[in-house]
Amino acid sequence: MRSGHRDDAFRVDVRVFSKDHTVTASTSQATYPATGRYTTLRGTTYNFARSAFRAAVVDRIISSDPSDNIKLPRERRAAAAMTIPTPSQVATALSVAPEWFQAYLGVCAFAGLRLGEASGLQVRDVDFLRRTLTVSRQVQGENKRNTEVSAPKHGSERVVYIPTRLTEMIARHVEQVGVHGEDAWLFSTGGDLWHRDMAGHYWREVRKASGLEEFTLHDLRHFFASALIATGCDVVTVQRALGHAQASITLNTYSHLWPTAEDKTRTAATELMETVLGDPADSLRTEALLQASD
Repeated sequence: MRSGHRDDAFRVDVRVFSKDHTVTASTSQATYPATGRYTTLRGTTYNFARSAFRAAVVDRIISSDPSDNIKLPRERRAAAAMTIPTPSQVATALSVAPEWFQAYLGVCAFAGLRLGEASGLQVRDVDFLRRTLTVSRQVQGENKRNTEVSAPKHGSERVVYIPTRLTEMIARHVEQVGVHGEDAWLFSTGGDLWHRDMAGHYWREVRKASGLEEFTLHDLRHFFASALIATGCDVVTVQRALGHAQASITLNTYSHLWPTAEDKTRTAATELMETVLGDPADSLRTEALLQASD
């Protein structure tokens, strides 16, 4: 094949490759025009491919870089790409989940753990008296052959402050389901830790039974984050709970969930009017009581 034709073929492949490697809602869409380098997951993949092509040009394997002047496909905004289950949907999932899987869903939905972090939990990571959960390792791998235990993502080591009912759920799991090995792993099947495919299979069974086909296990982490934001937690608090290395990652992922200035103004004005004029619901209740007494 002539070099020109080969370069054209490579150029088509780069476009298709970049389009297929889609980005999740948790990544930023920022770019650096001065360097031509992208900061998204899809962009990072493109950067690696571009480096390989440039090296091929230097080595005279191809005559030109087919990744030059290629614009990556537009990515969906976080608000459009993210799916978050409702409290009733999470409750349904927990109700249909087998007993040995409920605590796993619990640490994802009520402590915001990533799949690998949940799979890496040991009994010693849970302080039942102080109601804390320490994230210090993760299980990586897609299947049994390549499963390994490693440190969490950079900056993800953390202590999560968990509700009493979650500690009770974990304690019930330890008592009724048991733990595995000398390290007392919380989640395993036949002595094997839950890698991505295994945990994903269990979740798909729950998802099918509960009619939640559109949700992934990672959406339970979004559920946890959205709840923190809804109750007024600031960016740094959410960042630390989720184990994001930087607050900017939290903002890039969840900024659309925080109330806007307009929302805050409206809420403050509503509270002011209720203070001055009283709560309309209280007035209606008072009126109903007066009518009932007549």
